[in-house]
Amino acid sequence: MALLHRATLTPTKLEVLQAWVPQQDWCPPLAGPLTMIGGYRFDDPKDEIGIETLLATDGTGLVVQVPLTYRGAPLEGAEGALVATMQHSVLGERWIYDGTQDPVALEAFAAAIEEGQVGAIEIIEVDGMIQTREPSVIVAGSGGSIDDPLRFHHVLEAEQTADGAFLTGTWDGQDEPVVLVST
Repeated sequence: MALLHRATLTPTKLEVLQAWVPQQDWCPPLAGPLTMIGGYRFDDPKDEIGIETLLATDGTGLVVQVPLTYRGAPLEGAEGALVATMQHSVLGERWIYDGTQDPVALEAFAAAIEEGQVGAIEIIEVDGMIQTREPSVIVAGSGGSIDDPLRFHHVLEAEQTADGAFLTGTWDGQDEPVVLVST
C-alpha cells in the first residue's frame, strides 16, 4: 500500500524527467518536451523507500518508462544512479535514484513478476478522509521464475515481446498490455 501525500515537490517529477531522460543513452532524440502519462508503484516491504515508475511522452507516440526510487537519505555507493534531489513539503529532502540500479526496487520488480503481482494500492488523504486512488498505469506480473537479469524497456513499444517472465502494463489510450520489464 503506497501512502501518498498532498505535497509540493521542488523540482516537480516532470521537471526531473525533462532534465534527466534526454541525457540517457537509451533515450532517442525527443521531438518536444515530455508530458506525463502516468505511473505505477510497488511497495517497499520495510516501508522506507518510495518505488514509482513514471511514463511520459514527447507527443509523437514515443513513450518512455522511468523507474525511480525516493529515499530519505543517500544510497551508499550509488552516486552514479542519483537522478536528482527534491524537496518534499511533507517528507523533506528526497534523493531520487534510477530504479533500475536500486536494489530495493529490483527486488520489488522481481517479486511482482515472479508472484504475478499487480502494483501497489495507492492511498491518499482527501479532506480528512482516507481514499484509495486507481493507479494511472495498471501492471501485472506474469508469474514464473526469473532466471536472467531483469531487462527494463525504457522506450515502450506495443509490439514488444518477452520470452521469459515479464511485467506488462496498460494505461489510458493503451488498452493492450505492453511489456514493461522482461527477463
